[in-house]
Amino acid sequence: MKELITKIQESYQAFVKDANLQVENGNKAAGVRARKASLEIEKMMKEFRRVSLENAKK
Repeated sequence: MKELITKIQESYQAFVKDANLQVENGNKAAGVRARKASLEIEKMMKEFRRVSLENAKK
């Protein structure tokens, strides 16, 4: 679970970096990367929820 949380944090940091580049500089490629990162984060958050529920049942 700790590994999953670390991956989520890393993806979120990449998302924030690219989203800021898009907003501040109008960097379209950064916007594409930010959208991709947001999809990855969504998948990992669903996985986190599943694992968290499993651990809560123990």
